[in-house]
Amino acid sequence: MQFHTDEYIYAVSRIRCKENKLLSAKNIDQLISLPDEASVKRYLSEYGWELSTDSSSDILEVEQEALWKLMKELVGDLSIFDFFRIQNDFHNLKAAVKAIYSDCEPDSMFLSGSVYDPSDIYTAVKNKEYGDLPVYLKNTAEEAMSTLLKTGDGQLCDTIIDKACLSAVNKFGVSSSDSCIKEYCKVFVACGNIKIAVRGSRVQKTADFIYRSMAECDGLDIKSLSTAASKGFDEVCDYLSCTDYKNAVEYIRESLSSFEKWCDNHIMKVMKSQKSEPFSIGPLVAYVIAKQTEIKAVRLILTAKINDLDDSIISERIRDMYV
Repeated sequence: MQFHTDEYIYAVSRIRCKENKLLSAKNIDQLISLPDEASVKRYLSEYGWELSTDSSSDILEVEQEALWKLMKELVGDLSIFDFFRIQNDFHNLKAAVKAIYSDCEPDSMFLSGSVYDPSDIYTAVKNKEYGDLPVYLKNTAEEAMSTLLKTGDGQLCDTIIDKACLSAVNKFGVSSSDSCIKEYCKVFVACGNIKIAVRGSRVQKTADFIYRSMAECDGLDIKSLSTAASKGFDEVCDYLSCTDYKNAVEYIRESLSSFEKWCDNHIMKVMKSQKSEPFSIGPLVAYVIAKQTEIKAVRLILTAKINDLDDSIISERIRDMYV
């Protein structure tokens, strides 16, 4: 999809106004300090969130729907965001496959904001009508369902779907002409591969198994990474110390959750550079990621308040905010 300059100016101007309503790091700290779920909801209501329901999950769903409605108004064709939205398609495929295998209802496991209707994924897989699925899901769905039925190995099923997701996102990045999308996809896929390598090193998987679980990406030699992982965790860290991800090594050594937080914060740092880009899709991409980060932070805070978790536990899991 191509925009004219004046269309970019209009869309980015709208986004600049919306950015002013995003929750800042200070707002998040204030939410964390509140005593309970009710007070968090009151704060969000005062900040402009729609609280027409008592359900925390429904409140978050309203924000998701509003986000994609806004993007639809601005760009018309949401396919420019497919590099981001297909991640939910692959999550929903996982949910559908496991629900069918376990003979349970998958609705509570589905994520919104996907390209494809999750109920259609479920129906196609259940009826083995894989041709009804979009191209990027068809072969993966059949392989994942067949593997789970034959082996009962949910982890192997996840590996098949996760690799397909990484490969699809990488394909979007390679084909995109926008530097913001390219960088997001590169980091997303690289971080996914690193997590595979770390997990593989800890459970002593072979180099071939680890390699076949990864997707090609810029900035990492996955053959070398998988070989390092087969030798052990320290070898993974040694390899990464000579790559663009050397600054992540200390977080990897701490824990995978610390590394995942580093990944999200690194992507947010990249997105912040789009604040000075008025003539590209970058600011809209940055806003989508910023809003998704905000929704995840609020979900974490609400869940923590419902379960009476200590504020320090929330703080250590919160990602950097866009504003």
